[in-house]
Amino acid sequence: MKTKLKKSYRFALRSSFYMTGISCLLLTFILILLRSKDYYVIPVFALILFPLGFLIIQYRVERFIYKRVKKIYDDVSLLESSSFQQQPITTDMQTLTQEIEKFANNKKLEIETLKIREGYRKEFLGNVSHELKTPLFTVQGYILTLLDGAMDDKAVRKKYLQRAAKGVERLIFIVKDLDMISKLEAGDVHLEMEDFDIVELIQHVFDMMEMKAAKKNITLTFDMEYPEPIIVHADRERILQVVTNLVVNSIKYGKTDGTTEVSIENLIKNKIIIRVTDNGEGIETQNIPRLFERFYRVDKSGNRKEGGSGLGLSIVKHIIEAHKERIYVESVFGVGSEFSFTLEKIKKPVKVEV
Repeated sequence: MKTKLKKSYRFALRSSFYMTGISCLLLTFILILLRSKDYYVIPVFALILFPLGFLIIQYRVERFIYKRVKKIYDDVSLLESSSFQQQPITTDMQTLTQEIEKFANNKKLEIETLKIREGYRKEFLGNVSHELKTPLFTVQGYILTLLDGAMDDKAVRKKYLQRAAKGVERLIFIVKDLDMISKLEAGDVHLEMEDFDIVELIQHVFDMMEMKAAKKNITLTFDMEYPEPIIVHADRERILQVVTNLVVNSIKYGKTDGTTEVSIENLIKNKIIIRVTDNGEGIETQNIPRLFERFYRVDKSGNRKEGGSGLGLSIVKHIIEAHKERIYVESVFGVGSEFSFTLEKIKKPVKVEV
């Protein structure tokens, strides 16, 4: 830490002024008592006493206060406050007080942030344990039932093994998603960037999700006809996962006989935005900021009838951010939701006829 001293002379100046004034008054009183006429001694005395007093007081204050103030700075530096480490040591009490108050406010904000993060961490661990516990107990229940004698019945054995297998598949699904998020956050996932038609990719997702949507009679559609390909530069497999997760989400929380609509719009010359809009149940405003957290559920009742790992939106966010792009969400509770993300658009080369 730098030991540069930012001096304050106000205290010494005021103290010297008061001391000189009082001393001159006492000297005047003494001269009056002695009936002396040598009043010229008073200004000479003042001219000598004022600078001498200033030097002595300033020196003593610096020696006395500096050691104590420096200890404060050293103690604060132990807390790794970069703002304090960059400041010269000051003996000005007002400046020091302001710096201490600023430091305290910053630390208070940091503590509050850490408390919020601690709450999120506890909630996350609780959600992880719940997501893993459900399929584990399911698999355990079927296996224990088989071991208790149910395996002798071929029909029951096959049914229970199939259900246990589904529980194992769900566990693998959750672990794979967690592994992907960890890699995305650590920057360990290499994106295979290529040029492809985003319209064709979205239509491919519609074809895959057709049966799932049909169960709730939800229509998957574009907002308009896109006769020409729209070429983007991105990792095709990752963007396929993004669109699939968003469409699956819109079906999962969409209303029966509803609609999931996808639109593609130009933002600027080299950017497009893909919007996935549904007329489902919507999201309450207070839940929107936390939608992309791992395992965060809008429904706090613990209902898991819709399935899923609870990691879909978190994966979507990390994939889009890995592309250096942005994702947005807008929702009106009871009306519907819209998730949108940007991608880099490639201008189609113009074919020159010879």
